[in-house]
Amino acid sequence: MLEEVERWLARRSWSVADRPLERILAAKRGTKVSVVLPALNEEATVGTIVSVIRRELMTEAVPLVDELVVVDSGSTDRTAEVAAAAGARVVARDAILPRIPAVPGKGEVLWRSLMVTSGDVICFVDADLKDFSADFVTGIVGPLLTDPDVDFVKAMYDRPLGDEPGQGGRVTELVARPLLNLHWPQLAGFVQPLGGEYAARRSLLERLPFPVGYGVELGLLVDALHTVGLDALAQVDVGVRKHRHQDGRALGRMAAAIYRTAQLRLSRGHLVRPRLTQFERGEEGFTPRTYEVDTEERPPMAEVAEYAERRRVA
Repeated sequence: MLEEVERWLARRSWSVADRPLERILAAKRGTKVSVVLPALNEEATVGTIVSVIRRELMTEAVPLVDELVVVDSGSTDRTAEVAAAAGARVVARDAILPRIPAVPGKGEVLWRSLMVTSGDVICFVDADLKDFSADFVTGIVGPLLTDPDVDFVKAMYDRPLGDEPGQGGRVTELVARPLLNLHWPQLAGFVQPLGGEYAARRSLLERLPFPVGYGVELGLLVDALHTVGLDALAQVDVGVRKHRHQDGRALGRMAAAIYRTAQLRLSRGHLVRPRLTQFERGEEGFTPRTYEVDTEERPPMAEVAEYAERRRVA
């Protein structure tokens, strides 16, 4: 590991306990905090997450979160209804920036969320978390409120796979971590580079391009490094993360999108073949299934005319 990264780990890696809630609230002052949950068919978990945030972080006694938005990306279950009943403002992905046709993907939802939130600090939380704790929010928002030199904070945690501790995050260990260590060694100190819980200043996010799909976390991390430097990035230990796990084929598609995101940033050159073929066993043997790999990115939100106008009149 680079000496620079070792120093960064000592200086920019914290535990949620390092910043008591009272200290965070005292440092908040006039800073507005928005929490965004990107959601697709998460009726089983989204309501509990919203309820915890509202009950523990949006009260008169603890006014940490000013805005809680669930961006629904076309759910076919009761996600939107459950989230609204729990107290979130629910916005449909396709209703945001209708001039630009929406495409499927988590990054697309995160990018569009900048248009319908007003916080100076934006906190992203996945909507499939189980046993959710408010520490996921306070942990990653805290450094942004208490340290003006920090611009981007990732959560770190243990990720069990079933009953096996530390066996989650398979795409992280097999794809993202090797890519980062080989090509962006300054980012080798991040425990969960692909984690969906992170917070950043709007002033940074609006300057970054957003890969529309699974590559969004790696893309934002790499681009944040190049935009503000390693010392403006940080991570906070928030304990254990439990969530719904993807099957092997879904993980393969995720890995391909992440590799493509890295490849684009390495070369900004020609994509040889942005497709992935996988195999499924059928009655007559193995059947090939070919999927398109995400090859689209959204521009920095600051370059979008509607966003610039909204910020001008705000």
